[in-house]
Amino acid sequence: MFARLAVQLITVAVLAICSTASPLASKPASALGEGNFLGIARDPTHSETHVPFLTAARTDHSFDGFNGISSLDNFDNFYGVGNFHHAVFDQVVVHDQEVVCHTEAVEIIQQRLVVLQEMAKRIITEQICEVETQTVVFSQFHASLGTFYDDLRRHSSHQVGFDDKVVGKFPDLVQSDGSLSTNDLGFTGSDVGSNTVVPTGNNWDDTTSPDSVDSAYFAAQSAQFQ
Repeated sequence: MFARLAVQLITVAVLAICSTASPLASKPASALGEGNFLGIARDPTHSETHVPFLTAARTDHSFDGFNGISSLDNFDNFYGVGNFHHAVFDQVVVHDQEVVCHTEAVEIIQQRLVVLQEMAKRIITEQICEVETQTVVFSQFHASLGTFYDDLRRHSSHQVGFDDKVVGKFPDLVQSDGSLSTNDLGFTGSDVGSNTVVPTGNNWDDTTSPDSVDSAYFAAQSAQFQ
């Protein structure tokens, strides 16, 4: 019990150190312009914004045929070798449509996110039979979704949004009889982020939000260990 508590406390401490070490936080908001916390330039005559990625730690670890498991063949083709959780990619923000956020009751949001959660479980358990592959694939899914933390906290170089073309594939996951589809949806992981829509209307403030969002983040992280 003591060892487990110690590991949890160390984890929270490491997260705190990482957040305070972000080089982006030291750049004055006034030097970037209102609403441009990351200093990303946009050409007003163009309908897209290309957002460069910050240098991220990468390894050459490969899961292709990991431990001789054939169901992991071509695993690295999706995001690429050394980019296990899709931390490195060029984001392209499209401006030909405007999406404005609107607040719904938090229970409504939680319901929808649980639907996505259970769908992920269904796909992994119905369409993968090797438990080792289930573990690797879920680990990748969990880790890649976790990088969104850095976007929400404005610690990454990516704007906070979603890939509209990928989201549009959601109805194709299930066939008319309710069974899971098995057809190729026509994209790879390297395509994700190339059609990003960034909703406007949130309450982010370059001066106060970095601290308030980090406070919310660490409170939520602490709740996981209770």
